[in-house]
Amino acid sequence: MVKKILVTGGTGYIGSHTVVELQQAGYEVVIIDNLSNSNTEVLDGITKITGKQPLFYEMDCTDKNALKSLFIEHSFEGIIHFAASKAVGESVKKPLMYYQNNIDSLINLLELMPENKVKGIVFSSSCTVYGEPDKNPIDENAPIKPAASPYGNTKQINEEIIQDFIHSGAPIKSIILRYFNPIGAHPSAEIGELPIGVPQNLVPYITQTGIGIREQLSVFGDDYNTPDGSCIRDFINVVDLAKAHVIAIERMLNNKSDESVEIFNLGTGKGASVLELIHLFEKVSGTSLNYKIVGRREGDIEQIWAQPDKANNVLGWKANESLEDTMLSAWNWQKRLRERGIM
Repeated sequence: MVKKILVTGGTGYIGSHTVVELQQAGYEVVIIDNLSNSNTEVLDGITKITGKQPLFYEMDCTDKNALKSLFIEHSFEGIIHFAASKAVGESVKKPLMYYQNNIDSLINLLELMPENKVKGIVFSSSCTVYGEPDKNPIDENAPIKPAASPYGNTKQINEEIIQDFIHSGAPIKSIILRYFNPIGAHPSAEIGELPIGVPQNLVPYITQTGIGIREQLSVFGDDYNTPDGSCIRDFINVVDLAKAHVIAIERMLNNKSDESVEIFNLGTGKGASVLELIHLFEKVSGTSLNYKIVGRREGDIEQIWAQPDKANNVLGWKANESLEDTMLSAWNWQKRLRERGIM
């Protein structure tokens, strides 16, 4: 029997790539999304890649009555929960919006899971829970630091909510995946990162500047204690990241672990600086990028990269795509958007 998975935020960036991987692995997928930072054209891209259109509902996870109706209509084996506001800078300016969106949505899902016999939830968390790390690379035992932004704080709080709920005796399982920095696009260039309005993330801002949509890219600080003075991140290919969710769902639904909650870092294990990424883009695209150094941005962490051994060894997952190929995929996606007259 085909297993049905609910993917919240499934028309979003990581969500859409995960839907592709789930469908290709033989799962039936139902997407819900409020389209606050995505659009339904993504569904066409998913369908072109997989040959199958996922079922889609425009719905907000903070609307519990709508969720109740959905759970009556469909019987889900598991949930992958992406739906959340996700920009660090915006969260500093709009903290209440972030707390309401990101926390209420999870609580609603958790409350509905036991009574609807949903076995488990894969939660989309973030390396922001580690704050400014004492040392790199970071493994899952690194201390959780006070969050540098409301966005990061919602991820910490949501992890605690999941663990407290399951510890209370809730008959569900959870795998928490702490991402480092997802970038790139599907190699088909049918789906990729498509922010509404001004991009909050680095790579779409790079590609939009490269193609002439944005006049100039700002690099926030060149006076950090790093080799070139710019911030260092662990940039991971979005398709590699999506595949980890399929492995996590299979592990959870097939009871491959005795633990009711498991946590995994998802990264490449290597750090790259903002300026390195810019220069790599210039190399793969053959385009000179107009950028300038500006002051540091509130909420930014100096440097962070993953120790992904647990995910490699326990999940059997590894990031395979090179940073060069990943940046090229992002550029090909941007050019495809131009061809389609979208951007």
